[in-house]
Amino acid sequence: MVNSEVSGDGVICAEHLTRRFGDVVALNDVSLSVPRSAIFGMLGPNGSGKSTLIRILCGVLRPTSGTGSVLGIDVRADPEGIKRRIGYMSQKFSLYGDLSVMENLEFYARIYGLTPERQKEREAAVLALTGVGAYANRLARNLSGGWKQRLALACAIIHEPEVIFLDEPTAGIDPVARRELWDLLFELSHRGVTMFVTTHYMDEAERCTHVGYIYLGKLIVSGRPDELKGLAEVTPAGTRRYEVSCAAPAAALSRARAMVGVRDATMFGTALHVMVDEGVSEAALLAAIAPGDGAASARPIAPTLEDVFVLMSRRQGAAA
Repeated sequence: MVNSEVSGDGVICAEHLTRRFGDVVALNDVSLSVPRSAIFGMLGPNGSGKSTLIRILCGVLRPTSGTGSVLGIDVRADPEGIKRRIGYMSQKFSLYGDLSVMENLEFYARIYGLTPERQKEREAAVLALTGVGAYANRLARNLSGGWKQRLALACAIIHEPEVIFLDEPTAGIDPVARRELWDLLFELSHRGVTMFVTTHYMDEAERCTHVGYIYLGKLIVSGRPDELKGLAEVTPAGTRRYEVSCAAPAAALSRARAMVGVRDATMFGTALHVMVDEGVSEAALLAAIAPGDGAASARPIAPTLEDVFVLMSRRQGAAA
Protein backbone atom coordinates (compact mmCIF):
# COMPACT_ATOMS: atom_id res chain seq x y z
CA MET A 1 0.00 0.00 0.00
CA VAL A 2 1.24 3.48 -0.88
CA ASN A 3 0.23 6.20 1.53
CA SER A 4 1.61 9.73 1.38
CA GLU A 5 0.13 11.05 4.60
CA VAL A 6 -1.39 14.51 4.70
CA SER A 7 0.53 16.79 7.02
CA GLY A 8 -0.62 19.91 8.84
CA ASP A 9 -2.29 20.91 12.05
CA GLY A 10 -4.88 18.17 11.81
CA VAL A 11 -8.25 19.92 11.87
CA ILE A 12 -9.70 16.56 10.80
CA CYS A 13 -7.88 13.47 12.09
CA ALA A 14 -8.44 9.74 11.83
CA GLU A 15 -6.24 7.06 13.35
CA HIS A 16 -6.82 3.44 12.42
CA LEU A 17 -10.58 3.95 12.02
CA THR A 18 -12.46 0.72 11.38
CA ARG A 19 -16.19 0.11 11.08
CA ARG A 20 -17.85 -3.27 10.76
CA PHE A 21 -21.48 -4.06 10.01
CA GLY A 22 -21.70 -7.67 11.08
CA ASP A 23 -19.22 -9.56 8.91
CA VAL A 24 -18.85 -6.67 6.47
CA VAL A 25 -15.85 -4.38 6.97
CA ALA A 26 -17.05 -1.03 5.58
CA LEU A 27 -13.97 0.88 6.76
CA ASN A 28 -10.62 -0.79 7.32
CA ASP A 29 -7.85 0.85 9.39
CA VAL A 30 -8.11 4.35 7.86
CA SER A 31 -5.67 7.04 9.03
CA LEU A 32 -5.45 10.61 7.71
CA SER A 33 -4.91 14.20 8.79
CA VAL A 34 -6.39 17.26 7.07
CA PRO A 35 -4.86 20.71 7.72
CA ARG A 36 -6.85 23.91 8.22
CA SER A 37 -8.25 25.58 5.09
CA ALA A 38 -7.59 22.47 3.00
CA ILE A 39 -10.04 21.07 0.49
CA PHE A 40 -9.61 17.33 0.96
CA GLY A 41 -11.14 15.32 -1.86
CA MET A 42 -12.00 11.71 -1.10
CA LEU A 43 -12.49 9.52 -4.15
CA GLY A 44 -13.50 5.92 -4.52
CA PRO A 45 -16.10 3.69 -6.18
CA ASN A 46 -19.57 3.21 -4.75
CA GLY A 47 -19.49 1.12 -1.60
CA SER A 48 -15.84 1.90 -0.91
CA GLY A 49 -16.48 3.48 2.49
CA LYS A 50 -16.56 7.22 1.71
CA SER A 51 -19.95 7.90 3.30
CA THR A 52 -19.16 5.65 6.27
CA LEU A 53 -16.03 7.68 6.97
CA ILE A 54 -17.95 10.95 6.78
CA ARG A 55 -20.65 9.63 9.12
CA ILE A 56 -18.01 8.67 11.69
CA LEU A 57 -16.20 12.00 11.46
CA CYS A 58 -19.51 13.87 11.77
CA GLY A 59 -20.31 12.03 15.00
CA VAL A 60 -23.27 10.18 13.50
CA LEU A 61 -21.75 6.69 13.48
CA ARG A 62 -19.53 5.18 16.16
CA PRO A 63 -16.37 3.44 14.90
CA THR A 64 -15.82 -0.22 15.76
CA SER A 65 -12.20 0.60 16.55
CA GLY A 66 -9.74 3.42 16.12
CA THR A 67 -10.03 7.09 16.98
CA GLY A 68 -10.92 10.32 15.22
CA SER A 69 -11.34 13.99 15.96
CA VAL A 70 -12.64 17.14 14.31
CA LEU A 71 -11.44 20.52 15.61
CA GLY A 72 -9.91 18.63 18.50
CA ILE A 73 -13.23 17.06 19.52
CA ASP A 74 -13.18 13.29 19.88
CA VAL A 75 -15.73 11.42 17.74
CA ARG A 76 -16.34 8.91 20.51
CA ALA A 77 -16.34 11.17 23.58
CA ASP A 78 -18.36 14.10 22.26
CA PRO A 79 -20.16 13.45 18.95
CA GLU A 80 -22.78 16.12 19.74
CA GLY A 81 -20.02 18.68 20.21
CA ILE A 82 -18.78 17.92 16.70
CA LYS A 83 -22.24 18.32 15.17
CA ARG A 84 -22.53 21.84 16.57
CA ARG A 85 -19.21 22.92 15.06
CA ILE A 86 -19.46 21.51 11.53
CA GLY A 87 -21.57 21.91 8.42
CA TYR A 88 -22.87 19.00 6.35
CA MET A 89 -24.17 18.87 2.79
CA SER A 90 -25.52 15.61 1.41
CA GLN A 91 -25.54 14.25 -2.12
CA LYS A 92 -29.33 14.38 -2.37
CA PHE A 93 -31.26 17.56 -1.73
CA SER A 94 -32.44 17.13 1.86
CA LEU A 95 -34.00 20.48 2.71
CA TYR A 96 -37.71 21.20 3.00
CA GLY A 97 -39.25 21.52 -0.45
CA ASP A 98 -42.48 23.03 0.84
CA LEU A 99 -40.60 25.85 2.57
CA SER A 100 -39.21 28.88 0.78
CA VAL A 101 -35.51 29.64 0.52
CA MET A 102 -35.72 32.10 3.42
CA GLU A 103 -37.82 29.76 5.53
CA ASN A 104 -35.22 27.02 5.13
CA LEU A 105 -32.45 29.41 6.19
CA GLU A 106 -34.48 30.62 9.18
CA PHE A 107 -35.21 27.03 10.22
CA TYR A 108 -31.55 26.00 10.19
CA ALA A 109 -30.44 29.19 11.93
CA ARG A 110 -32.81 28.41 14.80
CA ILE A 111 -31.70 24.77 14.96
CA TYR A 112 -28.14 25.97 15.47
CA GLY A 113 -29.30 28.36 18.19
CA LEU A 114 -28.41 31.66 16.55
CA THR A 115 -29.70 34.76 18.32
CA PRO A 116 -32.14 36.92 16.30
CA GLU A 117 -29.43 39.52 15.68
CA ARG A 118 -26.84 36.94 14.64
CA GLN A 119 -29.42 35.14 12.50
CA LYS A 120 -30.08 38.28 10.45
CA GLU A 121 -26.35 38.84 9.97
CA ARG A 122 -25.71 35.28 8.84
CA GLU A 123 -28.75 35.16 6.55
CA ALA A 124 -27.53 38.28 4.78
CA ALA A 125 -24.00 36.86 4.54
CA VAL A 126 -24.95 33.47 3.07
CA LEU A 127 -27.47 35.01 0.68
CA ALA A 128 -24.74 37.30 -0.63
CA LEU A 129 -22.16 34.50 -0.86
CA THR A 130 -24.36 31.93 -2.62
CA GLY A 131 -26.56 34.30 -4.62
CA VAL A 132 -29.79 32.57 -3.57
CA GLY A 133 -31.25 35.87 -2.38
CA ALA A 134 -32.75 36.33 -5.84
CA TYR A 135 -35.03 33.38 -5.05
CA ALA A 136 -35.67 34.16 -1.39
CA ASN A 137 -39.43 33.66 -1.63
CA ARG A 138 -39.42 30.70 -3.99
CA LEU A 139 -40.28 27.24 -2.67
CA ALA A 140 -37.15 25.11 -2.41
CA ARG A 141 -38.68 22.32 -4.50
CA ASN A 142 -39.09 24.72 -7.42
CA LEU A 143 -35.39 25.56 -7.64
CA SER A 144 -33.17 24.03 -10.32
CA GLY A 145 -30.60 21.44 -9.28
CA GLY A 146 -27.75 23.93 -9.14
CA TRP A 147 -29.71 26.43 -7.06
CA LYS A 148 -30.88 23.69 -4.72
CA GLN A 149 -27.24 22.86 -4.02
CA ARG A 150 -26.47 26.53 -3.42
CA LEU A 151 -29.32 26.66 -0.92
CA ALA A 152 -28.08 23.47 0.74
CA LEU A 153 -24.62 25.03 1.06
CA ALA A 154 -26.14 28.23 2.49
CA CYS A 155 -27.97 26.20 5.15
CA ALA A 156 -24.82 24.19 5.91
CA ILE A 157 -22.81 27.34 6.64
CA ILE A 158 -25.51 29.48 8.27
CA HIS A 159 -23.86 28.97 11.69
CA GLU A 160 -20.39 29.77 10.28
CA PRO A 161 -18.77 26.35 10.82
CA GLU A 162 -15.01 25.92 10.65
CA VAL A 163 -15.32 22.54 8.92
CA ILE A 164 -17.77 21.41 6.23
CA PHE A 165 -18.38 17.85 5.04
CA LEU A 166 -19.81 17.57 1.53
CA ASP A 167 -20.92 14.13 0.32
CA GLU A 168 -20.87 14.23 -3.51
CA PRO A 169 -22.28 17.77 -3.57
CA THR A 170 -22.22 18.12 -7.37
CA ALA A 171 -23.77 14.78 -8.31
CA GLY A 172 -26.54 15.24 -10.84
CA ILE A 173 -26.08 18.93 -11.58
CA ASP A 174 -24.94 20.47 -14.86
CA PRO A 175 -21.29 21.41 -15.59
CA VAL A 176 -21.88 25.15 -15.22
CA ALA A 177 -23.55 24.69 -11.82
CA ARG A 178 -20.71 22.37 -10.79
CA ARG A 179 -18.10 25.00 -11.60
CA GLU A 180 -20.05 27.72 -9.84
CA LEU A 181 -20.43 25.59 -6.73
CA TRP A 182 -16.69 24.94 -6.71
CA ASP A 183 -16.06 28.68 -6.96
CA LEU A 184 -18.04 29.01 -3.72
CA LEU A 185 -15.96 26.27 -2.09
CA PHE A 186 -12.74 28.05 -3.09
CA GLU A 187 -14.07 31.24 -1.53
CA LEU A 188 -14.86 29.42 1.72
CA SER A 189 -11.40 27.84 1.73
CA HIS A 190 -9.88 31.30 1.26
CA ARG A 191 -11.79 32.38 4.37
CA GLY A 192 -10.21 29.61 6.42
CA VAL A 193 -12.91 26.95 6.22
CA THR A 194 -11.71 23.34 5.99
CA MET A 195 -13.64 21.06 3.63
CA PHE A 196 -13.90 17.30 3.25
CA VAL A 197 -15.48 16.49 -0.11
CA THR A 198 -16.36 13.15 -1.66
CA THR A 199 -16.60 13.05 -5.45
CA HIS A 200 -16.48 10.77 -8.48
CA TYR A 201 -15.19 13.49 -10.81
CA MET A 202 -11.47 13.55 -11.61
CA ASP A 203 -11.55 17.21 -12.64
CA GLU A 204 -12.87 18.03 -9.16
CA ALA A 205 -10.11 15.97 -7.56
CA GLU A 206 -7.57 18.08 -9.47
CA ARG A 207 -9.04 21.18 -7.82
CA CYS A 208 -8.53 19.86 -4.29
CA THR A 209 -5.50 20.83 -2.20
CA HIS A 210 -5.28 17.22 -0.95
CA VAL A 211 -6.82 14.00 -2.20
CA GLY A 212 -7.28 10.46 -0.96
CA TYR A 213 -8.42 7.32 -2.71
CA ILE A 214 -10.36 4.69 -0.80
CA TYR A 215 -11.00 1.21 -2.18
CA LEU A 216 -12.85 -1.66 -0.50
CA GLY A 217 -12.77 0.24 2.78
CA LYS A 218 -9.00 0.91 2.75
CA LEU A 219 -7.36 4.27 2.17
CA ILE A 220 -4.74 3.22 -0.35
CA VAL A 221 -3.16 6.60 -1.09
CA SER A 222 -3.45 10.20 0.10
CA GLY A 223 -1.54 13.45 -0.27
CA ARG A 224 -1.27 16.50 -2.47
CA PRO A 225 -2.14 15.87 -6.15
CA ASP A 226 1.39 16.62 -7.37
CA GLU A 227 2.85 14.28 -4.75
CA LEU A 228 0.64 11.42 -5.86
CA LYS A 229 1.40 11.95 -9.55
CA GLY A 230 5.09 11.83 -8.71
CA LEU A 231 4.99 8.50 -6.87
CA ALA A 232 7.50 6.03 -8.26
CA GLU A 233 4.79 3.38 -8.53
CA VAL A 234 2.76 5.54 -10.90
CA THR A 235 5.49 5.89 -13.54
CA PRO A 236 8.06 3.21 -12.67
CA ALA A 237 11.73 3.69 -13.41
CA GLY A 238 12.49 2.79 -17.02
CA THR A 239 9.09 3.87 -18.34
CA ARG A 240 7.55 6.98 -19.84
CA ARG A 241 4.06 8.17 -20.70
CA TYR A 242 2.70 9.47 -24.01
CA GLU A 243 -0.54 10.94 -25.23
CA VAL A 244 -1.27 9.56 -28.68
CA SER A 245 -3.64 11.31 -31.11
CA CYS A 246 -4.74 9.41 -34.20
CA ALA A 247 -7.67 8.94 -36.57
CA ALA A 248 -8.86 5.60 -35.16
CA PRO A 249 -8.15 5.62 -31.39
CA ALA A 250 -10.26 2.54 -30.60
CA ALA A 251 -8.28 0.40 -33.05
CA ALA A 252 -5.04 1.94 -31.82
CA LEU A 253 -5.97 1.06 -28.24
CA SER A 254 -6.32 -2.63 -29.13
CA ARG A 255 -2.97 -2.62 -30.92
CA ALA A 256 -1.29 -0.78 -28.05
CA ARG A 257 -2.48 -3.32 -25.47
CA ALA A 258 -1.04 -6.13 -27.59
CA MET A 259 2.29 -4.38 -28.25
CA VAL A 260 5.46 -5.58 -26.56
CA GLY A 261 6.89 -2.81 -24.39
CA VAL A 262 3.54 -1.19 -23.60
CA ARG A 263 2.84 -1.33 -19.85
CA ASP A 264 -0.57 0.33 -19.89
CA ALA A 265 -2.95 1.93 -22.41
CA THR A 266 -6.28 3.67 -21.82
CA MET A 267 -8.65 5.96 -23.70
CA PHE A 268 -8.61 9.56 -22.50
CA GLY A 269 -11.28 11.46 -24.42
CA THR A 270 -10.41 11.01 -28.10
CA ALA A 271 -6.74 10.30 -27.39
CA LEU A 272 -4.78 7.46 -25.80
CA HIS A 273 -2.63 7.60 -22.70
CA VAL A 274 0.10 5.01 -23.05
CA MET A 275 2.88 3.98 -20.65
CA VAL A 276 5.79 2.30 -22.41
CA ASP A 277 9.27 1.03 -21.66
CA GLU A 278 11.98 3.62 -22.32
CA GLY A 279 13.29 1.49 -25.17
CA VAL A 280 10.09 2.12 -27.16
CA SER A 281 10.54 5.25 -29.30
CA GLU A 282 7.71 7.55 -30.35
CA ALA A 283 8.20 6.50 -33.97
CA ALA A 284 8.05 2.80 -33.11
CA LEU A 285 4.95 3.33 -30.98
CA LEU A 286 3.09 5.20 -33.75
CA ALA A 287 4.15 2.71 -36.41
CA ALA A 288 2.79 -0.17 -34.33
CA ILE A 289 -0.52 1.25 -33.13
CA ALA A 290 -1.44 3.71 -35.89
CA PRO A 291 0.07 2.26 -39.10
CA GLY A 292 -0.48 4.35 -42.21
CA ASP A 293 -1.82 7.32 -40.22
CA GLY A 294 0.49 10.13 -41.25
CA ALA A 295 -1.32 12.59 -39.00
CA ALA A 296 -0.86 10.50 -35.85
CA SER A 297 1.27 12.09 -33.13
CA ALA A 298 2.64 11.29 -29.69
CA ARG A 299 3.75 13.72 -27.01
CA PRO A 300 5.29 13.06 -23.58
CA ILE A 301 2.90 13.70 -20.67
CA ALA A 302 2.87 13.59 -16.90
CA PRO A 303 0.48 11.16 -15.20
CA THR A 304 -2.97 12.38 -14.20
CA LEU A 305 -4.82 11.63 -10.98
CA GLU A 306 -6.94 9.24 -13.01
CA ASP A 307 -3.77 7.34 -13.92
CA VAL A 308 -2.85 7.22 -10.22
CA PHE A 309 -6.22 5.90 -9.09
CA VAL A 310 -6.62 3.39 -11.92
CA LEU A 311 -3.21 1.94 -11.12
CA MET A 312 -3.93 1.77 -7.39
CA SER A 313 -7.35 0.18 -7.95
CA ARG A 314 -5.87 -2.50 -10.18
CA ARG A 315 -3.19 -3.31 -7.67
CA GLN A 316 -5.60 -3.41 -4.76
CA GLY A 317 -8.09 -5.49 -6.75
CA ALA A 318 -5.40 -7.97 -7.74
CA ALA A 319 -4.24 -8.23 -4.13
CA ALA A 320 -7.81 -8.78 -2.93
